[in-house]
Amino acid sequence: MIRVAIVGTGGIAHSHMEAYRTLSERCCVVALVDIVPGKAQRFMEEFDLHCDVYENHEDILSRTDIDLVDVCTPPYVHASISINCLRSRKHVICEKPMAASLEECDAMLRARDESGMKLSIIAQNRFRKPIRDLKLLLDSGLAGPVRHAQVDSFWWRGHCYYDLWWRGTWEKEGGGCTLNHAVHHIDMLCWMMGLPDKVTSILANTAHDNAEVEDLSVSVLQYPHALGQLTASVVHHGEEQQLVFQCEKAKIAAPFSVHASTPYANGFPKENPELEAEIKAYADALPALPYEGHTAQIADMFDAIEQNHLPSIGGEDGRNTIELITAIYLSGASEETVALPLKKEHPFYTVEGIMKNVPHFYEKTASVMELTGEITLGSNYQK
Repeated sequence: MIRVAIVGTGGIAHSHMEAYRTLSERCCVVALVDIVPGKAQRFMEEFDLHCDVYENHEDILSRTDIDLVDVCTPPYVHASISINCLRSRKHVICEKPMAASLEECDAMLRARDESGMKLSIIAQNRFRKPIRDLKLLLDSGLAGPVRHAQVDSFWWRGHCYYDLWWRGTWEKEGGGCTLNHAVHHIDMLCWMMGLPDKVTSILANTAHDNAEVEDLSVSVLQYPHALGQLTASVVHHGEEQQLVFQCEKAKIAAPFSVHASTPYANGFPKENPELEAEIKAYADALPALPYEGHTAQIADMFDAIEQNHLPSIGGEDGRNTIELITAIYLSGASEETVALPLKKEHPFYTVEGIMKNVPHFYEKTASVMELTGEITLGSNYQK
Protein backbone atom coordinates (compact mmCIF):
# COMPACT_ATOMS: atom_id res chain seq x y z
CA MET A 1 0.00 0.00 0.00
CA ILE A 2 1.53 3.29 -1.14
CA ARG A 3 0.88 6.13 1.29
CA VAL A 4 0.32 9.46 -0.41
CA ALA A 5 0.41 13.10 0.66
CA ILE A 6 -1.19 15.71 -1.63
CA VAL A 7 0.30 19.20 -1.42
CA GLY A 8 -2.11 21.76 -2.89
CA THR A 9 -5.84 20.97 -2.93
CA GLY A 10 -7.03 23.26 -5.73
CA GLY A 11 -8.71 22.34 -9.00
CA ILE A 12 -6.15 19.91 -10.43
CA ALA A 13 -5.90 17.99 -7.14
CA HIS A 14 -9.47 16.82 -7.73
CA SER A 15 -8.36 15.00 -10.90
CA HIS A 16 -5.52 13.39 -8.94
CA MET A 17 -7.90 12.37 -6.18
CA GLU A 18 -10.18 10.64 -8.67
CA ALA A 19 -7.13 8.65 -9.78
CA TYR A 20 -6.35 7.64 -6.19
CA ARG A 21 -9.96 6.54 -5.79
CA THR A 22 -9.68 4.38 -8.89
CA LEU A 23 -6.41 2.92 -7.59
CA SER A 24 -7.62 2.60 -3.99
CA GLU A 25 -6.46 -1.01 -3.68
CA ARG A 26 -2.89 0.19 -4.18
CA CYS A 27 -2.79 3.45 -2.20
CA CYS A 28 -4.06 5.48 0.71
CA VAL A 29 -4.05 9.27 1.05
CA VAL A 30 -2.66 9.97 4.53
CA ALA A 31 -2.05 13.72 4.43
CA LEU A 32 -3.31 16.91 2.73
CA VAL A 33 -1.53 20.25 2.65
CA ASP A 34 -2.79 23.67 1.55
CA ILE A 35 -1.63 27.14 2.58
CA VAL A 36 -5.19 28.49 2.43
CA PRO A 37 -6.76 27.94 5.87
CA GLY A 38 -9.61 25.43 5.75
CA LYS A 39 -9.10 24.45 2.12
CA ALA A 40 -7.47 21.08 2.76
CA GLN A 41 -10.12 20.33 5.39
CA ARG A 42 -12.89 20.98 2.86
CA PHE A 43 -11.10 18.75 0.35
CA MET A 44 -10.90 15.96 2.94
CA GLU A 45 -14.60 16.23 3.65
CA GLU A 46 -15.53 16.38 -0.03
CA PHE A 47 -13.78 13.09 -0.72
CA ASP A 48 -14.65 11.49 2.65
CA LEU A 49 -11.00 11.00 3.53
CA HIS A 50 -9.58 10.19 6.96
CA CYS A 51 -6.16 11.82 7.03
CA ASP A 52 -4.10 14.59 8.57
CA VAL A 53 -4.38 18.18 7.36
CA TYR A 54 -1.60 20.77 7.30
CA GLU A 55 -1.02 24.34 6.08
CA ASN A 56 2.73 23.95 5.46
CA HIS A 57 4.39 21.15 3.49
CA GLU A 58 7.39 21.28 5.83
CA ASP A 59 5.18 19.71 8.51
CA ILE A 60 5.10 16.42 6.57
CA LEU A 61 8.84 16.18 5.90
CA SER A 62 9.64 14.32 9.12
CA ARG A 63 6.88 11.77 8.62
CA THR A 64 8.29 8.35 7.73
CA ASP A 65 4.90 6.88 6.82
CA ILE A 66 4.60 8.87 3.57
CA ASP A 67 5.91 7.15 0.45
CA LEU A 68 4.83 9.57 -2.27
CA VAL A 69 4.20 13.31 -2.29
CA ASP A 70 1.92 14.64 -5.03
CA VAL A 71 2.68 18.32 -5.74
CA CYS A 72 -0.43 20.11 -7.07
CA THR A 73 0.48 23.68 -6.14
CA PRO A 74 0.97 26.80 -8.29
CA PRO A 75 4.15 26.52 -10.40
CA TYR A 76 6.36 28.95 -8.47
CA VAL A 77 6.78 26.50 -5.56
CA HIS A 78 7.00 23.23 -7.52
CA ALA A 79 10.78 23.14 -7.20
CA SER A 80 11.13 24.02 -3.52
CA ILE A 81 8.44 21.59 -2.38
CA SER A 82 9.70 18.77 -4.61
CA ILE A 83 13.31 19.24 -3.50
CA ASN A 84 12.39 19.28 0.20
CA CYS A 85 10.31 16.12 -0.17
CA LEU A 86 12.94 14.25 -2.19
CA ARG A 87 15.58 15.13 0.39
CA SER A 88 13.30 13.83 3.14
CA ARG A 89 13.28 10.43 1.38
CA LYS A 90 9.91 10.67 -0.31
CA HIS A 91 9.14 9.95 -3.96
CA VAL A 92 7.58 12.89 -5.82
CA ILE A 93 5.08 13.23 -8.62
CA CYS A 94 4.81 16.89 -9.61
CA GLU A 95 2.20 18.64 -11.70
CA LYS A 96 3.20 20.47 -14.85
CA PRO A 97 5.05 22.69 -15.47
CA MET A 98 8.04 21.11 -13.74
CA ALA A 99 9.41 24.44 -12.50
CA ALA A 100 9.72 28.13 -13.33
CA SER A 101 13.28 27.92 -14.71
CA LEU A 102 15.93 25.52 -15.97
CA GLU A 103 17.98 26.26 -12.86
CA GLU A 104 15.13 24.98 -10.70
CA CYS A 105 14.70 21.91 -12.95
CA ASP A 106 18.37 21.07 -12.52
CA ALA A 107 18.11 21.49 -8.75
CA MET A 108 15.20 19.04 -8.72
CA LEU A 109 17.20 16.53 -10.75
CA ARG A 110 20.15 16.82 -8.35
CA ALA A 111 17.88 16.27 -5.36
CA ARG A 112 16.44 13.18 -7.06
CA ASP A 113 19.86 11.75 -7.86
CA GLU A 114 21.36 12.51 -4.46
CA SER A 115 18.38 11.05 -2.58
CA GLY A 116 17.88 8.02 -4.80
CA MET A 117 14.14 8.70 -4.82
CA LYS A 118 11.90 8.76 -7.89
CA LEU A 119 10.58 11.88 -9.62
CA SER A 120 7.85 12.04 -12.26
CA ILE A 121 6.45 15.15 -13.93
CA ILE A 122 2.79 15.08 -14.93
CA ALA A 123 2.26 14.79 -18.68
CA GLN A 124 -0.95 12.80 -18.61
CA ASN A 125 -1.75 13.15 -22.30
CA ARG A 126 1.01 10.68 -23.16
CA PHE A 127 -1.31 8.16 -21.53
CA ARG A 128 -4.23 8.93 -23.84
CA LYS A 129 -4.66 6.28 -26.52
CA PRO A 130 -4.79 8.66 -29.52
CA ILE A 131 -1.52 10.29 -28.43
CA ARG A 132 0.16 6.97 -27.59
CA ASP A 133 -0.99 5.63 -30.98
CA LEU A 134 0.37 8.69 -32.82
CA LYS A 135 3.77 8.23 -31.17
CA LEU A 136 3.86 4.55 -32.18
CA LEU A 137 2.78 5.40 -35.73
CA LEU A 138 5.60 7.93 -36.07
CA ASP A 139 8.09 5.45 -34.63
CA SER A 140 6.88 2.70 -36.98
CA GLY A 141 8.20 4.59 -40.00
CA LEU A 142 5.10 3.82 -42.06
CA ALA A 143 4.58 7.50 -42.86
CA GLY A 144 8.28 8.25 -43.28
CA PRO A 145 10.31 11.05 -41.68
CA VAL A 146 8.52 14.15 -40.44
CA ARG A 147 8.76 17.19 -42.71
CA HIS A 148 6.39 19.55 -40.86
CA ALA A 149 4.69 19.51 -37.47
CA GLN A 150 1.63 21.59 -36.63
CA VAL A 151 0.75 21.87 -32.96
CA ASP A 152 -2.44 23.75 -32.07
CA SER A 153 -2.64 24.24 -28.31
CA PHE A 154 -5.95 26.08 -28.48
CA TRP A 155 -7.69 26.91 -25.21
CA TRP A 156 -10.18 29.56 -24.12
CA ARG A 157 -10.22 31.31 -20.75
CA GLY A 158 -12.43 34.22 -19.73
CA HIS A 159 -11.13 37.52 -18.39
CA CYS A 160 -11.83 36.51 -14.77
CA TYR A 161 -9.56 33.46 -15.09
CA TYR A 162 -6.61 35.68 -14.22
CA ASP A 163 -8.29 37.11 -11.12
CA LEU A 164 -7.09 34.10 -9.09
CA TRP A 165 -4.36 35.30 -6.77
CA TRP A 166 -1.43 33.37 -8.27
CA ARG A 167 -2.37 33.58 -11.94
CA GLY A 168 -1.38 36.25 -14.39
CA THR A 169 2.02 37.21 -12.92
CA TRP A 170 5.47 36.13 -14.01
CA GLU A 171 6.46 35.71 -10.36
CA LYS A 172 3.71 33.31 -9.30
CA GLU A 173 2.50 31.62 -12.50
CA GLY A 174 5.86 31.70 -14.25
CA GLY A 175 4.31 32.61 -17.60
CA GLY A 176 1.07 32.56 -19.53
CA CYS A 177 -0.56 30.11 -21.91
CA THR A 178 2.76 28.87 -23.32
CA LEU A 179 3.92 27.59 -19.94
CA ASN A 180 0.65 26.64 -18.30
CA HIS A 181 -1.50 25.40 -21.19
CA ALA A 182 0.70 24.54 -24.16
CA VAL A 183 3.01 22.69 -21.76
CA HIS A 184 0.87 19.62 -22.55
CA HIS A 185 1.39 19.88 -26.30
CA ILE A 186 5.02 20.92 -25.99
CA ASP A 187 5.67 17.78 -23.95
CA MET A 188 3.96 15.67 -26.61
CA LEU A 189 5.98 17.33 -29.37
CA CYS A 190 9.28 16.83 -27.51
CA TRP A 191 8.32 13.18 -26.90
CA MET A 192 7.69 12.62 -30.58
CA MET A 193 10.39 14.77 -32.21
CA GLY A 194 12.83 15.89 -29.55
CA LEU A 195 14.00 19.47 -29.08
CA PRO A 196 14.40 21.70 -32.13
CA ASP A 197 17.67 23.39 -33.03
CA LYS A 198 16.23 26.92 -33.25
CA VAL A 199 13.10 28.77 -32.13
CA THR A 200 11.53 32.00 -33.39
CA SER A 201 8.53 33.30 -31.45
CA ILE A 202 6.11 36.18 -31.01
CA LEU A 203 4.30 36.79 -27.70
CA ALA A 204 1.12 38.84 -27.22
CA ASN A 205 -1.64 39.56 -24.77
CA THR A 206 -4.75 40.17 -26.84
CA ALA A 207 -7.68 39.77 -24.46
CA HIS A 208 -6.63 39.73 -20.78
CA ASP A 209 -5.66 43.19 -19.57
CA ASN A 210 -5.64 41.93 -15.96
CA ALA A 211 -2.51 39.80 -16.53
CA GLU A 212 1.19 40.50 -17.02
CA VAL A 213 1.68 37.36 -19.09
CA GLU A 214 0.93 36.35 -22.66
CA ASP A 215 -2.40 34.87 -23.72
CA LEU A 216 -1.17 34.01 -27.25
CA SER A 217 2.16 32.94 -28.72
CA VAL A 218 3.15 31.72 -32.16
CA SER A 219 6.45 29.92 -32.75
CA VAL A 220 8.39 28.46 -35.65
CA LEU A 221 10.63 25.54 -34.72
CA GLN A 222 13.60 24.49 -36.84
CA TYR A 223 14.72 20.84 -36.86
CA PRO A 224 17.53 19.43 -39.02
CA HIS A 225 15.11 18.23 -41.72
CA ALA A 226 11.76 19.66 -40.65
CA LEU A 227 9.90 22.73 -39.51
CA GLY A 228 7.30 22.98 -36.78
CA GLN A 229 4.68 25.59 -35.98
CA LEU A 230 3.29 25.90 -32.48
CA THR A 231 0.42 28.12 -31.39
CA ALA A 232 -0.31 28.51 -27.68
CA SER A 233 -3.54 30.31 -26.87
CA VAL A 234 -6.25 30.96 -24.33
CA VAL A 235 -8.31 33.00 -26.82
CA HIS A 236 -9.49 30.18 -29.13
CA HIS A 237 -13.19 29.34 -28.81
CA GLY A 238 -13.89 25.64 -29.11
CA GLU A 239 -10.45 24.56 -27.86
CA GLU A 240 -9.82 22.53 -31.02
CA GLN A 241 -6.48 21.02 -30.07
CA GLN A 242 -4.49 18.88 -32.47
CA LEU A 243 -1.08 17.59 -33.50
CA VAL A 244 -0.53 17.13 -37.23
CA PHE A 245 2.59 15.58 -38.72
CA GLN A 246 3.23 15.91 -42.42
CA CYS A 247 5.64 13.09 -43.18
CA GLU A 248 7.42 11.99 -46.34
CA LYS A 249 4.74 9.49 -47.32
CA ALA A 250 1.61 10.54 -45.42
CA LYS A 251 -0.02 12.94 -43.01
CA ILE A 252 -0.96 11.50 -39.61
CA ALA A 253 -2.62 13.38 -36.79
CA ALA A 254 -4.38 13.32 -33.44
CA PRO A 255 -7.39 13.35 -33.42
CA PHE A 256 -6.69 10.51 -35.83
CA SER A 257 -6.65 11.23 -39.51
CA VAL A 258 -4.47 9.98 -42.32
CA HIS A 259 -3.87 11.11 -45.89
CA ALA A 260 -1.21 9.63 -48.16
CA SER A 261 -0.02 10.85 -51.56
CA THR A 262 2.22 9.63 -54.34
CA PRO A 263 3.27 11.75 -57.33
CA TYR A 264 2.02 11.58 -60.87
CA ALA A 265 4.71 11.85 -63.53
CA ASN A 266 4.40 15.64 -63.36
CA GLY A 267 4.80 15.73 -59.58
CA PHE A 268 1.19 16.53 -58.74
CA PRO A 269 -0.45 14.46 -55.98
CA LYS A 270 -2.18 11.15 -56.45
CA GLU A 271 -3.93 9.54 -53.50
CA ASN A 272 -2.34 6.43 -52.00
CA PRO A 273 -5.24 4.45 -50.51
CA GLU A 274 -3.08 1.36 -49.97
CA LEU A 275 -0.75 3.19 -47.57
CA GLU A 276 -3.68 4.90 -45.88
CA ALA A 277 -5.26 1.50 -45.28
CA GLU A 278 -1.97 0.11 -43.93
CA ILE A 279 -1.56 3.00 -41.50
CA LYS A 280 -5.17 2.76 -40.36
CA ALA A 281 -4.87 -1.01 -39.86
CA TYR A 282 -1.72 -0.50 -37.80
CA ALA A 283 -3.49 2.05 -35.61
CA ASP A 284 -6.60 -0.10 -35.25
CA ALA A 285 -4.50 -3.05 -34.06
CA LEU A 286 -2.87 -1.13 -31.21
CA PRO A 287 -4.14 -2.31 -27.82
CA ALA A 288 -6.26 -0.30 -25.44
CA LEU A 289 -4.74 1.20 -22.30
CA PRO A 290 -5.84 -0.11 -18.88
CA TYR A 291 -6.14 3.49 -17.67
CA GLU A 292 -5.83 6.90 -19.30
CA GLY A 293 -4.82 10.40 -18.23
CA HIS A 294 -3.82 11.13 -14.64
CA THR A 295 -4.90 7.70 -13.45
CA ALA A 296 -2.57 6.02 -15.91
CA GLN A 297 0.42 8.19 -15.01
CA ILE A 298 -0.13 7.76 -11.28
CA ALA A 299 -0.44 3.99 -11.80
CA ASP A 300 2.83 4.10 -13.74
CA MET A 301 4.47 5.88 -10.79
CA PHE A 302 3.12 3.22 -8.44
CA ASP A 303 4.67 0.56 -10.69
CA ALA A 304 8.01 2.37 -10.58
CA ILE A 305 7.95 2.52 -6.79
CA GLU A 306 6.79 -1.06 -6.26
CA GLN A 307 9.08 -2.61 -8.88
CA ASN A 308 12.00 -0.22 -8.36
CA HIS A 309 12.38 1.06 -11.91
CA LEU A 310 12.20 4.50 -13.50
CA PRO A 311 8.79 6.06 -14.16
CA SER A 312 7.85 6.42 -17.83
CA ILE A 313 7.92 10.22 -17.56
CA GLY A 314 10.89 11.44 -15.58
CA GLY A 315 12.52 14.69 -14.62
CA GLU A 316 14.48 14.95 -17.84
CA ASP A 317 11.22 14.93 -19.79
CA GLY A 318 9.91 17.79 -17.71
CA ARG A 319 13.17 19.70 -18.18
CA ASN A 320 13.07 19.33 -21.98
CA THR A 321 9.62 20.90 -22.00
CA ILE A 322 10.80 23.80 -19.85
CA GLU A 323 13.82 24.31 -22.11
CA LEU A 324 11.65 24.74 -25.19
CA ILE A 325 9.23 27.03 -23.34
CA THR A 326 12.14 29.10 -22.04
CA ALA A 327 13.47 29.43 -25.60
CA ILE A 328 10.02 30.64 -26.74
CA TYR A 329 9.98 33.29 -24.02
CA LEU A 330 13.55 34.32 -24.79
CA SER A 331 12.82 34.62 -28.50
CA GLY A 332 9.59 36.51 -27.92
CA ALA A 333 11.19 38.91 -25.45
CA SER A 334 14.31 39.56 -27.55
CA GLU A 335 12.59 39.41 -30.95
CA GLU A 336 15.42 37.15 -32.13
CA THR A 337 15.85 33.53 -33.17
CA VAL A 338 17.18 31.40 -30.29
CA ALA A 339 19.47 28.39 -30.64
CA LEU A 340 19.18 25.35 -28.37
CA PRO A 341 20.41 24.09 -26.00
CA LEU A 342 20.37 27.07 -23.65
CA LYS A 343 23.52 27.50 -21.60
CA LYS A 344 23.64 27.92 -17.83
CA GLU A 345 25.34 31.29 -18.29
CA HIS A 346 22.31 32.72 -20.08
CA PRO A 347 20.10 35.11 -18.06
CA PHE A 348 16.98 33.07 -18.89
CA TYR A 349 18.48 30.06 -17.06
CA THR A 350 17.29 31.54 -13.75
CA VAL A 351 13.96 32.83 -12.48
CA GLU A 352 15.64 36.15 -11.67
CA GLY A 353 16.93 36.51 -15.23
CA ILE A 354 13.54 35.67 -16.72
CA MET A 355 11.79 38.18 -14.44
CA LYS A 356 14.14 40.96 -15.52
CA ASN A 357 13.71 40.39 -19.25
CA VAL A 358 10.16 39.26 -20.03
CA PRO A 359 7.52 41.78 -21.11
CA HIS A 360 4.74 42.91 -18.78
CA PHE A 361 1.81 43.28 -21.12
CA TYR A 362 -0.47 44.63 -18.36
CA GLU A 363 -0.48 44.73 -14.59
CA LYS A 364 -2.61 42.39 -12.51
CA THR A 365 -5.76 44.17 -11.37
CA ALA A 366 -7.54 41.62 -9.14
CA SER A 367 -6.57 38.96 -6.63
CA VAL A 368 -9.14 36.51 -5.26
CA MET A 369 -8.24 33.49 -3.17
CA GLU A 370 -10.54 31.03 -4.92
CA LEU A 371 -12.66 30.72 -8.07
CA THR A 372 -15.68 28.45 -8.12
CA GLY A 373 -16.79 26.18 -10.96
CA GLU A 374 -15.54 23.23 -12.96
CA ILE A 375 -12.15 23.04 -14.61
CA THR A 376 -11.44 21.52 -18.01
CA LEU A 377 -8.38 19.49 -18.94
CA GLY A 378 -8.39 19.89 -22.72
CA SER A 379 -9.06 17.52 -25.58
CA ASN A 380 -9.27 13.75 -25.34
CA TYR A 381 -8.12 13.68 -29.00
CA GLN A 382 -11.09 11.63 -30.10
CA LYS A 383 -13.06 12.78 -33.16
